[in-house]
Amino acid sequence: PGPDGVSVPTALLYGQRMSERLDVFDPAASEELRIACRAQHLERWRLPRSDYPMTRAGYHAWRNEQKKRHAERVADLMAQTSYDADTRERVASLVRKEGIKRDADAQTLEDIACLVFLEHYAAEFATGRDEEQIIDILQKTLRKMSAKGHEVALKLPMHEAVKAALGRAIAG
Repeated sequence: PGPDGVSVPTALLYGQRMSERLDVFDPAASEELRIACRAQHLERWRLPRSDYPMTRAGYHAWRNEQKKRHAERVADLMAQTSYDADTRERVASLVRKEGIKRDADAQTLEDIACLVFLEHYAAEFATGRDEEQIIDILQKTLRKMSAKGHEVALKLPMHEAVKAALGRAIAG
């Protein structure tokens, strides 16, 4: 359910959470970053995870194909409006997560995705995994984030077990 308790499609809720977190994290974010943030999982359901092997390599192949599809779809939608080619390509580049750690907007998009994961999805994701696996996942998440992302992560409202594991992940 969404924030008001009404049932909301999963992808829509994710997009809303991404936009809300970006508004708090970077109120002056560019329009391109705002669009990319909302489009990160655009029509994600069209390519089910189950279409790929349930292996690490399968996951990476699925994720990379998703990034490509999301970027192409948002660029197509933007082409139907008044956005110029440079703006469309900029948004597509952000959605493909090109230049993380070198491009401030790409890094912000990654920070937002990680923060939304930690706040809203990590507890469910942790279910059925042992503590070592959870800490490993959280450490991988933290490596993708900026210093500002880390600072915000520590202040997020999140499930107590996730918060405790996050503390252990930070401690190493």
